Amino acid sequence: MGQENWASLSSLVFIFWCLGLSMKMKMKMNMNMNKASRKRSRKEAKASSSTSAADLSRSRSRSPSRSPSPSPVVPSPAPADDLQSSRHKRNRRKKSQRHREPSPSPSSPLRTRAAELHSANGGTADVPPSSEPVDAVKVVPSMDAVVKVFCTHTEPNFSLPWQRKRQYSSSSSGFIISGRRVLTNAHSVEHFTQVKLKKRGSDTKYLATVLAIGTECDIALLTVSDDEFWQDVSPVHFGSLPALQDAVTVVGYPIGGDTISVTSGVVSRIEILSYVHGSTELLGLQIDAAINSGNSGGPAFNDKGKCVGIAFQSLKHEDVENIGYVIPTPVITHFITDYEKSGQYTGFPILGVEWQKMENPDLRKAIGMKPDQKGVRVRRVEPTAPESGCLHPSDIILSFDGVDIANDGTVPFRHGERIGFSYLVSQKYTGQKAVVKVLRDSKVLEFSIKLATHKRLIPAHIKGRPPSYYIVAGFVFTAISVPYLRSEYGKDYEYDAPVKLLDKHLHAMAQSEDEQLVVVSQVLVADINIGYEDIVNTQVISFNGKPVKNLKSLVQMVEECNEEFLKFDLEYQQIVVLETKSAKAATHDILTTHCIPSAMSDDLKT
Repeated sequence: MGQENWASLSSLVFIFWCLGLSMKMKMKMNMNMNKASRKRSRKEAKASSSTSAADLSRSRSRSPSRSPSPSPVVPSPAPADDLQSSRHKRNRRKKSQRHREPSPSPSSPLRTRAAELHSANGGTADVPPSSEPVDAVKVVPSMDAVVKVFCTHTEPNFSLPWQRKRQYSSSSSGFIISGRRVLTNAHSVEHFTQVKLKKRGSDTKYLATVLAIGTECDIALLTVSDDEFWQDVSPVHFGSLPALQDAVTVVGYPIGGDTISVTSGVVSRIEILSYVHGSTELLGLQIDAAINSGNSGGPAFNDKGKCVGIAFQSLKHEDVENIGYVIPTPVITHFITDYEKSGQYTGFPILGVEWQKMENPDLRKAIGMKPDQKGVRVRRVEPTAPESGCLHPSDIILSFDGVDIANDGTVPFRHGERIGFSYLVSQKYTGQKAVVKVLRDSKVLEFSIKLATHKRLIPAHIKGRPPSYYIVAGFVFTAISVPYLRSEYGKDYEYDAPVKLLDKHLHAMAQSEDEQLVVVSQVLVADINIGYEDIVNTQVISFNGKPVKNLKSLVQMVEECNEEFLKFDLEYQQIVVLETKSAKAATHDILTTHCIPSAMSDDLKT
């Protein structure tokens, strides 16, 4: 009985095991069938979507009326973890698209966008093949007026004034204005022997003619006689003086490439600036756009595409960065108008006085100024200036042309801004008159003054003329100028030049129009001048007891001297004495030894 029950139980267990095994196999088969079904569904869906995308692509290429996107969107870079997988996916997509996507037709969105840009800039809707870069250029037509300036310079040799230095070349920027003229910087064409211009996108250099050079304002005016140069180019138009924080774009050809360069910034300051090249102070704009070597002469545009200035200098210092300076439109307009009025550049007039601020209340009270009176005190008046006939030291200048002057020397400029009153003077032209109101001995007086340019004892420029010189017995005499000091002592001449010369450069005033500071530049060693070899850049005070007014008067006195000795009184109570006949006889041999063509410059021969 026990054995029969055990057999029945075993049979029952076997039956249930068989049933479970069959159900498990059936479930596995159903899962495989479902998986295969889902796989077929995905394939069908993928094929359907590919067909729809191809149809959509073909429908877009056939529909030129569909407006393209305003600007292309640059995709963001993929994360680093997915970079490799994304690259493989893109490669697979590219391979499939090579066989699936049709080539773009002439009416594709890219071509339609190019045609729209071309039409918007005055062109036709028909766009030639491969014209997209040309259309992109014409979006900013004012840039086509920017030219590259090539100049060959031959500077004077102030150490050896009978010859010139080795020539060198430079490149800068300029731009075309109305009247078939080109503007650039004066320092870009200083001491030029040849100037050539090249337009944007052109491979031809055109010879240019220099019409005028404004040393004070650092602007030069050029023209080109070849009519081909002026074809297919529109002149730049000038805008008004920008305000603070106005956007500016500087365009030019700086170092680092041959194509045009664009830098952007804003106007950060408007004030009277020191023009390095002109050694003057005029209105200027400070911007935070980069101005590098080669940008000189390039235009600065506002956001409306109008020129608001000329790039001309930048501040290079370890404590500052991105500080550039622009010559504003009022200065440019003054230069152009001055040239058009007289056919030449006459310069910016100045008020030939040195003045002192009147901010101290005790000083104002001692002079007799009323509480409502403001102005500046005249310290000195230039003897050669027209103002010397009416203005006196200790006069208080109350106003200039009806504009009241503050105790710190400023006048109202624009809303919330003040500027030095020299700006009012610089707005005038040479020869014009201005009404100056002064306080003298508690009385208010008015004078009508004819304005003129500044006559300096040591001129800031020689205006393209070769330096004057005179040689006798090996002594080289010349007249001092700022270029001479810079040539002798480098760009830091204000620190390295002799103190006596610097004092005269900064503070001395010419007593007459033709006064010069004459020095012994050097001594060409010979037997006649033994013991004088170390005399260098020492002022000549008098000759044979007569004061030396200028170099020409010295030449005349030496050449006409019939006395036994030539006696030169120099600075620091130093004297030079030479026998007249021996000195003049030795001059010829010294000239031959040093290959000097003449004992004096051409301007002293007349």
